[in-house]
Amino acid sequence: MTVIVNTGDDFDWMGLRICPDLDTVMYTLAGIANPQTGWGIAGDTFEALGMLQKLGGETWFRIGDRDLAIDLRRTQSLREGKRLTDVTEALCRSLGITPNVRILPMTDAPVATLVDTDEGTLAFQDYFVRRAWQPVIRRIHFRGIERARPSIEVKAALDAADLVVLCPSNPFVSIDPILALDGVREQLREHRTLAVSPIIGGQAVKGPAAKMFHELGQAPTALAVARHYADFLDGFVIDRADADQRAEIERLNTRVLVTDALMRDGADRARLAREMLGFARTIPA
Repeated sequence: MTVIVNTGDDFDWMGLRICPDLDTVMYTLAGIANPQTGWGIAGDTFEALGMLQKLGGETWFRIGDRDLAIDLRRTQSLREGKRLTDVTEALCRSLGITPNVRILPMTDAPVATLVDTDEGTLAFQDYFVRRAWQPVIRRIHFRGIERARPSIEVKAALDAADLVVLCPSNPFVSIDPILALDGVREQLREHRTLAVSPIIGGQAVKGPAAKMFHELGQAPTALAVARHYADFLDGFVIDRADADQRAEIERLNTRVLVTDALMRDGADRARLAREMLGFARTIPA
């Protein structure tokens, strides 16, 4: 299994290169993710951040002590001239992630998600964390995307894929940066590609996806997500709460699996994965 991860959320904080999405995927696959917060490392402490606050530093971005060690090591390696892809591979091995699972940054080039809002243009983490995604969005764009290219490893992984699955992440800020890279959408059209809807019953499972749909002039529905991916999507997984949208989604020339799509725990994740693999086998390669 290969996981291709958005890097548009990456940013520099206190001189360190922070890669929130990469870290979340790494910690999850290493079995050390914090299940309560959905980010960071379980049982982490915040002594460094506490001292930083005493010294008058900004602490709106919460990084635990063990999390900080990852960022220090990453930043050091990048300053030595190593690619983010290679740095991520080394971190994964150090964390004990099995070698038959690869985590790939979408690109080794810098890309930054920017959000045009009613309060001006904000860097993504400023919008998402510092301001708790409250400003009203007008537009989302990706600085540097026109110069960025998917890495050799990302291209190879997509070329070799038996199945591509878009996880139920925010379409606008987690998936779109990857799709915006040169050639990625074209590669997906050549492969069996499924997606899981991040919208259930008109609400995002978590985060601002539903709010973003509204502010960008669309109803937050599973159908809207399917339309967002319609040019390459072969199969779409929706929750039973949205079963009434199945026919309209199928008119997009996309097969639909209706199931319990909400993943509450590890058992739900395993069940949904099995169902998706079975569903994929019904779709011609």
